[in-house]
Amino acid sequence: MSIGNSPEDERPFENEHVEADREEARPSIGRALQQARIAAGLTVDDVSSATRVRMNIVHAIEADDFSACGGDVYARGHIRTLAKAVHLDPEPLLARYGDEHGGRPAPTPAAPLFEAERIRPERRGPNWTAAMVAAIVVVIGFVGFTMFQGDDGGNEANVAEGSTPSDSASPTTKSKKPADPKPEPSDSAIAAAPQDKVTVRVAAADGRSWIAAKDHNGRMIFDGVLKQGDTKTFQDSSKVQLVLGDAGAIDLFVNGKKIEENFQPGSVERLTYTKGDPEAG
Repeated sequence: MSIGNSPEDERPFENEHVEADREEARPSIGRALQQARIAAGLTVDDVSSATRVRMNIVHAIEADDFSACGGDVYARGHIRTLAKAVHLDPEPLLARYGDEHGGRPAPTPAAPLFEAERIRPERRGPNWTAAMVAAIVVVIGFVGFTMFQGDDGGNEANVAEGSTPSDSASPTTKSKKPADPKPEPSDSAIAAAPQDKVTVRVAAADGRSWIAAKDHNGRMIFDGVLKQGDTKTFQDSSKVQLVLGDAGAIDLFVNGKKIEENFQPGSVERLTYTKGDPEAG
């Protein structure tokens, strides 16, 4: 007769090994962010420019080093920001960060903030200063009303005697027309751009998108988000380089001609245009 463990007794240990293998196979927080960034075709410089998170912090987080963040609150904020920039759901990463670093930070006690509300206000006597001010206002109003009635009587007397009121007595107010907003450059204006330069107009037609633009020297001339309906026009002597965070939401016009490209929503596109285009470089 065998008195050893039965196969059923060994199954919990097998399950523990399977869970451990799954845990080891799951990429770390930094590795997951790095893989998503590479899959989106973005460099660390692109992510840093889009999120305003310094490049050294991006490198440190991708190496699972959160000491440069300055604390758990800032680390969580950086993880959320970087995950959204590379089209990754931040919640699983934040949950894993909590498991590995002691959970969510404890909230600050709110009792001291409301301590002042427990103090009973002092009972005060009547405010004689406010009463005097109110009485003075009543007197001034009565005097003004009396003078106004007197002026009306004089005017009625002048009308009865046949005199006409002067033009200066009834001034007319002239309404000022609001200044017209400065219009955006039209397609004809872009088409009339100098032939020795390259002119690129970016329009957020179907949503918002992050845009970065550089000149022929690689100098950044724009880095920001265009809201739906916004447009930006860039001009350079020889070359304009673009990075579109959501190319599917953008309409492009190069040297007066629309670029007919079937960009997919959410896709990241790197484009270069020169004199003689439209033609994606």
